[in-house]
Amino acid sequence: MKKLIIFALLLTVNIAISQDYRFGKVSKEELLETVNSEDTEATATILYRSQKVYFDYNANEGFVQRNEIHERIKIYNKEGFDRATKKVVLYNKSNSTEEEIRGLKAVTYNIENGKIIEDKLKNNGVFEEENNEYWKTEKFTMPNVKEGCVIEYKYTIQSPFLAIDDIEFQQRIPIKVLEVNVRTPEYFNYKILSNLKSNYQPKIIKSQKNGKIIFNSTMSNQQSNNVHYIQNVITVNEFNVPALKDESYVDNLQNYQSKLIMELESTKYPNSSVKSFSTTWEKVTKTIYDSQSFGTQIDKKGYYEDDIDALINSVTSAEQKIALIFEHVKSKVKWNEMRGYYTQEGVRKAYKDGSGNVADINLMLVSMLRHAEFNADPVLVSTKDNGIPILPTREGFNYVICIVNIDGKQVLLDASQKFSTINVLPIKTLNWQGRLIKENGESTWVELMPKTASKEIVSLNVNLNDDLSAEGKVRNHYTDYQAQRKRNNNDNSTDDEITGDLEEDKVGLEISNLEVENSEELSEPFKYSYDYEYNSALEEIANKLYFSPLLFLAPKDNPFKEDARQYPIDFVYPIEDKYMINIMLPEGYAVESLPENIIIQFNGAEGEFSFLARANGNLLQIVMVLKLNKTLIMPQEYEEFKKFYQIMIEKQTEKVVLIKA
Repeated sequence: MKKLIIFALLLTVNIAISQDYRFGKVSKEELLETVNSEDTEATATILYRSQKVYFDYNANEGFVQRNEIHERIKIYNKEGFDRATKKVVLYNKSNSTEEEIRGLKAVTYNIENGKIIEDKLKNNGVFEEENNEYWKTEKFTMPNVKEGCVIEYKYTIQSPFLAIDDIEFQQRIPIKVLEVNVRTPEYFNYKILSNLKSNYQPKIIKSQKNGKIIFNSTMSNQQSNNVHYIQNVITVNEFNVPALKDESYVDNLQNYQSKLIMELESTKYPNSSVKSFSTTWEKVTKTIYDSQSFGTQIDKKGYYEDDIDALINSVTSAEQKIALIFEHVKSKVKWNEMRGYYTQEGVRKAYKDGSGNVADINLMLVSMLRHAEFNADPVLVSTKDNGIPILPTREGFNYVICIVNIDGKQVLLDASQKFSTINVLPIKTLNWQGRLIKENGESTWVELMPKTASKEIVSLNVNLNDDLSAEGKVRNHYTDYQAQRKRNNNDNSTDDEITGDLEEDKVGLEISNLEVENSEELSEPFKYSYDYEYNSALEEIANKLYFSPLLFLAPKDNPFKEDARQYPIDFVYPIEDKYMINIMLPEGYAVESLPENIIIQFNGAEGEFSFLARANGNLLQIVMVLKLNKTLIMPQEYEEFKKFYQIMIEKQTEKVVLIKA
């Protein structure tokens, strides 16, 4: 058996090696391929990916980083068409520090009547978008993309920076052949890390090779001077790299992507001393705080004092003062959708113009709370899509919030988001922990993850009719993060649009008299209620009536179907869902059987589901409660959690049986 496996592996490698991966050498075999034999569900496959990172030297600019990308991609069906658009984010601060794409060439290959047809990318397929004052996106869309085509592109990112972006080993689609080569001069010392959260760890080979810098003399009677140096080389050669596949309730899949992380620790040029970039979190946060765009902005006053003094002058409660200042900032300055921990407009201008980035708003909030004699500080955060900071670096953060201490309790605030409330941050910021910075430069980690359960309380009143229909009323009540989600989802939606969403995929359901409460009153629970008629409520079989007590609110299936998980299940925050159901039976019927009452637990107090039902004459009452105190379910706990969740789903969909009295 082992011999067969080794033979199959060698066969795969030999086929890959025999294929010509030079640009433009696409084969008919690649175009005729209809499926990835290693991953039959793949909508596309990267047939070949090459990434080379190296540094060239020129007299005017010194060492310049070049990042060469070459990809050849097979697209099997329309679901894979998104691979035909490529986006590259580039730093764009000024001419002296901007990154740019050079040498872009791209071709789409199709096969027609046995011949390979080429369509080259033209200028009208290339676009540039300004993200903000620091970043731009270069985007190109491949021409004549069809099912079965192969696309190929090659370009080089030229950068003046020594910092090397993370090198991705995995993509959302499989890679047949992966080649990575990174060459760095001996003058640059990098710390080499890989993403330990990933289940795929390729073999990384380290070596050295000679490099040479040629200095051409301006004197005609002198020869060129050559400087020889050592290049540190990292090589990766992999075959059949598995796709990074999404799973339900994975909050940020990129956190589990296999990649190479290279952190610049120091530089040492010939005849010069070592310049260290290695640092501690304290040094990082002090550097940030001392910036003109951070700590100096907190110290600025003279633009808000009169407003704040008038706002809180007659208020004695500390909680009320904080709430008033928090809401004042939210209403006065609107977020311009730019992130960052450095101010963009400056707090004074943002306050005057009524618009600013996250730092403009939340550093202003810190300043106002300090003015009101509260112990307030900024907290650096990395949002979920920015990953979790592993090493002490300023690039590890991209957001800032406010923390205030009241009677020994820490309260977290983000005034940049419309529906955030006290201690209820935007979900994108709930990324493990943030770094609190004091005025004196001291810093410490702060837990960001919520401890209090966010609640959904549903009251369902049901009248069952002789014609097998049902009618009644639903009342929904949401708190904290459950309320925030609903407010975000329903923001700027009309009643008709909300009604349409509630009726979607529910055949026979008609909703009327929708009432929404506390859409803008954020200190109150978010509520909505509606009347309904449901024509598919009951099923009659052999003079017996069958129905699910949750009617159209019953779950369709279990989202956790896989036999095993690669990544944790992330519920983000603790939850408590409670359903209270009152059912009036149709005239002349009685209960023959009810789902059995149960209470089940997952890992003791980490999760609990209870189902309690009782019949009293023609009234049937059911109460269901789900409590999840643990927000992150690890893969090794998945099997037990899947059983727990499946029992809950089965109980919620189990039928009540009625017979004629």
